[in-house]
Amino acid sequence: MYKAKAYSVTSATAPFASNTIMRRETTERDVQIEILFCGICHSDLHTVRDEWHSVMPTAYPCVPGHEIVGKVTKVGAAVSRFKPGDLVGVGCLVDSDHTCPNCKTDLEQFCRGAIFTYNSPDKHGTAPVTYGGYSESIVVDEHFVLRVPANLDLAGVAPLLCAGITTYSPIRRWGDIKGKKVGIVGLGGLGHMGVKFARAFGAHVVVFTTSLKKKEDALRLGAHEVILSTDPAQMKQHAGTFNFILDTIAAEHDINAYITMLGLEGNITLVGAPETPLQVSAFALLFGRKSISGSLIGGIKETQEMLDFCGERNITSDVEVIPIQKINEAYERLVKSDVKYRFSIDMASLKTQ
Repeated sequence: MYKAKAYSVTSATAPFASNTIMRRETTERDVQIEILFCGICHSDLHTVRDEWHSVMPTAYPCVPGHEIVGKVTKVGAAVSRFKPGDLVGVGCLVDSDHTCPNCKTDLEQFCRGAIFTYNSPDKHGTAPVTYGGYSESIVVDEHFVLRVPANLDLAGVAPLLCAGITTYSPIRRWGDIKGKKVGIVGLGGLGHMGVKFARAFGAHVVVFTTSLKKKEDALRLGAHEVILSTDPAQMKQHAGTFNFILDTIAAEHDINAYITMLGLEGNITLVGAPETPLQVSAFALLFGRKSISGSLIGGIKETQEMLDFCGERNITSDVEVIPIQKINEAYERLVKSDVKYRFSIDMASLKTQ
């Protein structure tokens, strides 16, 4: 094992502080990565503050970060896909059982033995749980390492490893959306990526927002229209006209208002994760044979497909780059939605500790 600098929290109420964690030496299938940028996901905040305790309780100390971009520094003897110097990414997964039906169909995110990048049991025994990307380096099984297009801004690539694949996957899975009317509920870290992908796939993109202050940005990002969801007249005007809606809201909200927007056999997919259950009107679904579904990131094959697509279309996340020393301030701003649209940590700042 070796020591690596990191930032961690020791409880749900403690601030981030600099410390040292242990990383394993590379096994024959491992890739060691110097982390260059790491995005801050809203899931990081939920985990750090143990807000998902009933589903995924947090083990402390906690080192978050699952939107990792870096450079390969060392590879194991059996690694064939990567070499030192390669630009790579690591998302929400660092391992799985490799043998279950989900793994064999490239859906590792649904493997019952999936190991998440942080706050999962560490099967290597290096630490009680896995530690994420708020650190100077990480060691990952080759299968879960992704190739990053060299033409993209690396700070903007980092959030693609979670926010990107979280929105790309359900849009692609729904089918050919070219010329279809697609709604994006919310214009935050997830929503702004949903707008970019839906537009890139040729949809007529409409953003639902509670604040008209976001209209100009929504149009800049690629939306064709913006609907103020608190305006009954605007909502009524568009009722029953959408083929697909991506709901990115992580707070309690009235999902029935958006189900009403769907046309015949329309679908609304949830990628936000509110703490409290949403109430769904059966009649809203019955009249129109509509459906509601959920989606969780994507498998490794699909995530690589997404990165390649972004490389071809020059798509990255809109980010505000910060040094690691401003992490506590960034979390407070994240609570207030005071970021456009994702924080990306320049991990070179960790070397100044």
